[in-house]
Amino acid sequence: MKPYTIIGIFLIIIAVAAFGYQGINYTTKEKIIDLGPLQMTAEKTNTLPLSPIVGGIALVGGIALLVLGQKKS
Repeated sequence: MKPYTIIGIFLIIIAVAAFGYQGINYTTKEKIIDLGPLQMTAEKTNTLPLSPIVGGIALVGGIALLVLGQKKS
């Protein structure tokens, strides 16, 4: 497979994920209290939003790379 084709397919997969999930959730642990042997932590859920614009740009770029890869053959 040509590099343009591989990158194009990868961008299309990212676009579908961006349209489907609208964001990536992840959990972090934070120290709340640290007094010698006494330690307390809390889990905090954060969201990394993925705009539909990012999905659209990735989709258009992926399609363009697939077409470009076909023309170079």
